[in-house]
Amino acid sequence: MTTATERMKAAEVTEEFDLAAPAYDRLVSRSPGYHRDLRASAIRLRLPDRGEGLLLLDLGCGTGASTAALAREYPLARIVGVDSSEGMLREARAKRWSDRVTFRRARAQDLTPEWAGEALGGPADAVFAAYLVRNVPDPDAFLAGALALLCPGGRMALHEYSVADSAAARAVWTAVCWGVVVPSGRVLVGRDDLFRYLWRSVLDFDGREALLERMGAAGLVSVASAPMPGWRYGITHTFVGARP
Repeated sequence: MTTATERMKAAEVTEEFDLAAPAYDRLVSRSPGYHRDLRASAIRLRLPDRGEGLLLLDLGCGTGASTAALAREYPLARIVGVDSSEGMLREARAKRWSDRVTFRRARAQDLTPEWAGEALGGPADAVFAAYLVRNVPDPDAFLAGALALLCPGGRMALHEYSVADSAAARAVWTAVCWGVVVPSGRVLVGRDDLFRYLWRSVLDFDGREALLERMGAAGLVSVASAPMPGWRYGITHTFVGARP
């Protein structure tokens, strides 16, 4: 029997993000701490010198909220946002950015070291992926592929929901989704398919320990996680690791 998550993936999650793109920033603005949490995860990359001379890949950049968090913390880095949704990228590109920030359309799970060499001039110093690993068809293949995009010693941060280890976190997540997220999506987008998928996909996804194990199995070292404060505690986490 397929899960709700698998059914939505078969129906193309990217198309749902295209439809939601014009309203997406208004939706996330209703989530207290959303942008602050992205900045916290960016800080947890612990990159030196405000990113001077570094190349950062923001995989699954969406409308650019995660890109903005990276640009704020590492204003001297070159940042490339990547997303498969043209609608989300259209919203991201419409914002004001420094000339150090660019965007490309691609499926993050399809990127290769050869692509990095041709498109970027070489491997990245850091990979950031917010709310992405849960949405790719094969998380293990994605993590291995993202690791291959890094230079030796390069760092990775996953900013992700993970509630499987906590009954309390699952209950809070469900209450927030059905009390705020799904109704808001229905009003602002005109349909709630993506937001019901969001709720279910988090419940179906790895717990914190399981995701750390995935990262280690993919070849990342020094893997660790840290929670977010407030109502997101036990729900939203930063997961970090590095390429040997």
